[in-house]
Amino acid sequence: MNKKKVLIVDDEADIVETIKFNLELENIECIEAYDGEEALSKAKKENPDLILLDIMLPKINGYKIARLLKFDESYKNIPIIMLTARTQKTDIELGEETGADEYVAKPFDMDMLVALVKRYLNEK
Repeated sequence: MNKKKVLIVDDEADIVETIKFNLELENIECIEAYDGEEALSKAKKENPDLILLDIMLPKINGYKIARLLKFDESYKNIPIIMLTARTQKTDIELGEETGADEYVAKPFDMDMLVALVKRYLNEK
């Protein structure tokens, strides 16, 4: 079985590292990006099985990245899980409108996040 690939996008390196560490324990390959431009180019180059996407990012925000990927035939089937400290109802609605499959508020429970990622990867 091929290893599943997850793109982790967050401008906080410690969050990226923590998620990466926990996903690698589950034998999931991780790719990191720390700003919106890097996220977009890595998503297109690596074609990950799932994207964990922070909203507040330098250069291009998470909403825009989600929208660009979801409106592109080649990438629209990649599940996107938004990670964000912004949990206002309007933020959540905006996330859903841009094509996010799930919306996870920070600080999040790591076991819950890993379980969610695995659920999406198993559905693919």
